[in-house]
Amino acid sequence: MSPVTAATTPGETPVDGRSARWDVHRAARRAELARVARKAVHLRGPDVSMDEIATEAGTSKSVVYRYFVDKSGLQAAVGEVVLDDMHARLDEAVSSAVTPREGLRSMIAAYLEMIDGSPSVYWFVTQPVAEGSSVTLNRFLDDIATLIARPFVALLRGRGGASVLEGQPADVWSAGAVGFVKGAGDWWLAHRDEPGAPTADELAERVTAWLWAGPVGSLARPLPADTTTDPAPVHLDDEEPS
Repeated sequence: MSPVTAATTPGETPVDGRSARWDVHRAARRAELARVARKAVHLRGPDVSMDEIATEAGTSKSVVYRYFVDKSGLQAAVGEVVLDDMHARLDEAVSSAVTPREGLRSMIAAYLEMIDGSPSVYWFVTQPVAEGSSVTLNRFLDDIATLIARPFVALLRGRGGASVLEGQPADVWSAGAVGFVKGAGDWWLAHRDEPGAPTADELAERVTAWLWAGPVGSLARPLPADTTTDPAPVHLDDEEPS
């Protein structure tokens, strides 16, 4: 048996040990370069060049291209690094929440904290992808929406929320919510230093109130038989109706 071929059972395809080790090395190197790129973007801004990223990584631009094809590929990889951090923050936000509304506010606050901590990285991972790039669609916001939907639906279910916010309705809600939060966050980044602008905490509370009174309040209750009649609001948390 070849020294680089692992033993197999009948019907299995032999695995080249050297190839497997190279795959692991390549994945680790790619992840390392993505983290370095994130740091370079944070320090130099969202328009950082591939030359500057290569310099920060202590390598050549051709090596960076070897792992990411083009800048949009690197953009997507940095987005993956940010998503990993967001995943941990959102899990913590949901697990520590007592009510669904509190969980929603905590997730919005975590999102605002992320963009406030490094606006340059935020703009970098959400900017439009260049035409003809290796990545046909920037999926960062789609992935954020998925990240938000699942734990929030689980929290609603745990609090007795209606099953109408399951499956596709949850996907529609989360995509719309992320779009709403992104729009509010973009505005806030541009105006946060102006007199009278809300703090991150104030904005988180306002956006939570708007979302909770609107799509969440509607989707988390069954539609009435007569859709021409506005149903009474359903309170999913422990707060008393106002």
